[in-house]
Amino acid sequence: MRIGFVIYGSLDTVSGGYLYDRKLVEYLRTQGDAVEVISLPWRNYAAHLTDNFWFRIWNPEARFWKIGQQAVRFQKFDILIQDELNHPSLIRANRGKHPYPVISLVHHLRCSELRPKWQNDLYRVVEKRYLQSVDGFIFNSKTTRGVVQGLIGNDNPNVVAYPPTDRFNDRTISENEILHRANGKELRILFLGNVIYRKGLHTLLKSVASLKSKVMVEVVGGLNAEPKYAEKMRRFVADNGLESMVKFQGVLDNEPLIEMYRRAHVMVVPSSYEGFGIVYLEGMGFGLPAIGTTAGAASEIITHGENGFLIRPDDSAALAKHLGELERHRELLVRLSLNAVKRYKSQPRWDETAKKIREFLYVITRAGG
Repeated sequence: MRIGFVIYGSLDTVSGGYLYDRKLVEYLRTQGDAVEVISLPWRNYAAHLTDNFWFRIWNPEARFWKIGQQAVRFQKFDILIQDELNHPSLIRANRGKHPYPVISLVHHLRCSELRPKWQNDLYRVVEKRYLQSVDGFIFNSKTTRGVVQGLIGNDNPNVVAYPPTDRFNDRTISENEILHRANGKELRILFLGNVIYRKGLHTLLKSVASLKSKVMVEVVGGLNAEPKYAEKMRRFVADNGLESMVKFQGVLDNEPLIEMYRRAHVMVVPSSYEGFGIVYLEGMGFGLPAIGTTAGAASEIITHGENGFLIRPDDSAALAKHLGELERHRELLVRLSLNAVKRYKSQPRWDETAKKIREFLYVITRAGG
């Protein structure tokens, strides 16, 4: 198949969504498909909306792509995949009958995130218009599919394909290692994700500041996506005397990241919303119980009290309670850790998921959208 794949910025961007996109492109190419990555420039939301004055998915007369003011040589595709993140740029581009099927890859909707109602009302209108303009969907979770279908109320062809969680080649942890690790004096907490408001680092830091027992927090993730928020988190650590307990590690390559996974006791990413939550499962592969929130798809991974805990968004008191339990009762930590490994091993492998996507795309191309 000849496939176009529309993203913002670079496919190498560090995030769960871009990992999904990157791994999907890699898989399709290994299967012999020609995949052309079409990168639209990163700007702000209002500027992305202005792309609708310029961008068209096909100009049969001029024979080129129009991306902003740039002309790009046109290539005819059998199918076009658009990361839903690009939705503000593509509403008018998708308008009318498509020359080939257009599939939206939806990680989560912007209007599902926690923010003032008036802002989400605006995003909901824009996203709805975009979602109604495509021919089918790839969803990263059943939760995401339910949210989209609840918004637009259609039954376009779709497939639920869970994200890749085996990027470390199943380098998991043994029961003996889990038992030995649980004897460590301090409870070691791993926060993995870009330091942005949605990921909820503020909730974790508030809970740590309230704990009587000492813990160690490793914050692994980029600091440049929302620099003002990242600086606010650094100030909170300094103002509350947490410098010896909280370390900002930045982005790590695979080997040092694996070492972080092996040293930690628990994964805590209390996001205000997750479309899936790759890091929860990755951590479970290393025996880390996961603590996430009830908003979004974390509940498809985390079973409360069995392999982790679910709290309400921004509930730092509940988070502190669970962290205190794990710190004091190491037998509970061991039980949840062993169950976490079992949950990880029950997840479909990425090759199975990617094959499912490719078969879906093939059927859509044969049907002609």
